[in-house]
Amino acid sequence: MKIHAVGGSVRDQLLGLAVQDHDYVVVGATPEEMIAAGYKPVGADFPVFLHPVRHDEYALARTERKTAPGYKGFVFHTSPDVTIEQDLGRRDLTINAIARAEDGTLIDPFDGVGDLKKGILRHVGDAFVEDPVRILRVARFAARFAARGFFVADETVALMRRMVDNGEVDHLVPERVWQELSRGLMEASPSRMFEVLRQCGALARILPEVDRLWGVPQSANSHPEIDTGVHVMMVVDYAAFRRFSLPIRFAALVHDLGKGITAEKYLPRHPGHEEKSVELCDAMCARIKVPAECRDLGRIAARWHGEAHNALKLDASKLLALLDGTDALRRPARFHDFVESCACDHHGRLGFADAPYPQRDYLHAALHALQQLDFASTAAKAQQSGVADIGAAIQSAKLEHLRKFIEERKVA
Repeated sequence: MKIHAVGGSVRDQLLGLAVQDHDYVVVGATPEEMIAAGYKPVGADFPVFLHPVRHDEYALARTERKTAPGYKGFVFHTSPDVTIEQDLGRRDLTINAIARAEDGTLIDPFDGVGDLKKGILRHVGDAFVEDPVRILRVARFAARFAARGFFVADETVALMRRMVDNGEVDHLVPERVWQELSRGLMEASPSRMFEVLRQCGALARILPEVDRLWGVPQSANSHPEIDTGVHVMMVVDYAAFRRFSLPIRFAALVHDLGKGITAEKYLPRHPGHEEKSVELCDAMCARIKVPAECRDLGRIAARWHGEAHNALKLDASKLLALLDGTDALRRPARFHDFVESCACDHHGRLGFADAPYPQRDYLHAALHALQQLDFASTAAKAQQSGVADIGAAIQSAKLEHLRKFIEERKVA
């Protein structure tokens, strides 16, 4: 039995990065021998075991054969005579196909170390085409290592493009799309992921709502970068720069989807794009099964970001509509995230990275003012006065509170 560290742990050690997860491949063992040694079996499709103490994953060396389209269309073969080189040969990228033996020796049959030094994301072999998830993984790694200057090899881009043309990406299951997309959004340069997906044509098949944003003009007065796709990528990267949560980054991605379907006669204006953005966000979220937390923040960012930007000019009724529409009183933490997503939209423009955004403090102050209203007392007084519609009385009180808030801010 020989044990090898493999994959991300070896790659990241060679890059001088902190290692998050340790994975191992075992050569020359059977499942029975692993169980006898105290390892706990957990693999459903092929033998994977947890270390009895550290709980790291240990997989038996295996080969695989494509038998059907899509992510699950594989038959796996494990036996004690499968070599570490054969196991590495089924992996996606050369930089992920490096193993370290127990004595520290590197097993690197595809020159992954060389590609690490050159900053190249290159596929291991022709078997890459058998798993469409690898397209998403390559794009995600491009986002992760963008700051180090990594680029995708031309031959790998060409291979991914052929996979798209052959319809292989159409077999991606929604859960895997979201898993890779969400991980890519959490990288330091998420725009690089979308750039790679566009480069090979996959974005148009996976996220057409996002893909169609490129080439759509906006007013140069408010958007010096003009192109909507460029703007959205700047917004997403700004959210990453601020190290914001996944829901905020997702909201940054979907807030302007409606601009992709604006009729040409209106350009570069985009009347009503907020409502269209909500519809497209809903469709996209349903298709790739986006979690509710991300979906809901994306929806309110799409619908209300315009009003948030104009917050200082809104009268009391429109300000109340914004606060009610975002459910700010009941969901103040989410409202905070909504405001931050709007700030990302503001800063994600050419020349606006350091521009002030006073709307942030103003909106939080408006919510705070509304939170001071004693709703129980207001309802009780309305009931004592014989008011039939308690809800309308509360709305009227909220409106009056905001009128006072606006007047006080003007005086200040």
